[in-house]
Amino acid sequence: MEQRTKRTVARKFGLAGALALGGAALVGCDVAPPEALANVLDMGWPDPVTPEGVEMYNFWVWVWVAAWIIGIIMWALMLTAIFAWNRKKQAKKTDDEFPKQLQYNIPLELVLTIVPIVIVMSLFFFTVQTQQKVVALDKDPEVTVDVTAFQWNWKFGYANVGGELSPTGADYDGKDEEATRLAEQTRTDSEDVHNPNPIHGNSLGDQSYLNFNDVETVGTTEEVPVLVLPANTPVEFRLASGDVSHAFWVPEFLFKRDVYAHPEANQQERSFQIESIEEGAYVGRCAEMCGTYHAMMNFEVRVVSPEAFTNYMQFRIDNPEAPNSEALKAIGEDPYAVTTRPFNSDRTGTRNGDNVIPANEQV
Repeated sequence: MEQRTKRTVARKFGLAGALALGGAALVGCDVAPPEALANVLDMGWPDPVTPEGVEMYNFWVWVWVAAWIIGIIMWALMLTAIFAWNRKKQAKKTDDEFPKQLQYNIPLELVLTIVPIVIVMSLFFFTVQTQQKVVALDKDPEVTVDVTAFQWNWKFGYANVGGELSPTGADYDGKDEEATRLAEQTRTDSEDVHNPNPIHGNSLGDQSYLNFNDVETVGTTEEVPVLVLPANTPVEFRLASGDVSHAFWVPEFLFKRDVYAHPEANQQERSFQIESIEEGAYVGRCAEMCGTYHAMMNFEVRVVSPEAFTNYMQFRIDNPEAPNSEALKAIGEDPYAVTTRPFNSDRTGTRNGDNVIPANEQV
């Protein structure tokens, strides 16, 4: 009888372990979770607008499914122990024996050791699997954008545009050769300056790692920079900081990337790719505390049709002195950011925190 009882308990824990393992296995499911379930378990995540975002969204929800299955099993075991072996239950018994002790039940102890290890290994495996899909540089981008962060704004430049999107019908190379040449000259100081080349033989003012392009959009405190991209098109972003560490974050992308100065020297892969983006306007933010006006360091990603993007590039190439707002207006888009506001970075007049330009005074 005692042996049968041990087997029964072991089977129950084995069943609980199987359910927990099943929950962990759901994490690797590429199928989108039911909408009602996702609305409860996405914990406020925005709806993704890229395939990579969808991968992470599904992974996030299924992780919560696994967590709830495991949590319910553990709560059930805990509550069973509380109510089945409490003081009142013990007082009703005709003897003073302790509840059955299971510390020497080898099958049960094996289950309780192996199941958590397998759960952790499963979660790790599917985490890496999703991460590899998100950071893969195999999307054959049609547009390559150079993103430069600086205190406290952004610069966006078009390094390459594929022939189908280029106004000329041929691949567009937007590298600014003259600016690149001048930046290369900042790599080293002349030996007659104070403390020359203090960083492994390079200057403190080295900007040779930055990319410069003919068509660029530079944010100011009066105008939030709007990065225009084509919908349903692979895009590559190349990140670098002109000063301190920043972070490139569009909430609907469901991930952020750190933006460093000298990214290669800091062991960072500066590039990431997105297979496609849905048409729309999405706020972007710096997600790395970078100084006084970090909270106002916003930008906007404006995703338009491929045809509108081609017309936008044609306008920017033909009118190099025109502001980005005029190019947006020329393709029938709102000329300024619609998801965030400009701000006033005048340190002498904003000590009280009043650093947002009123709506009726915005450009």
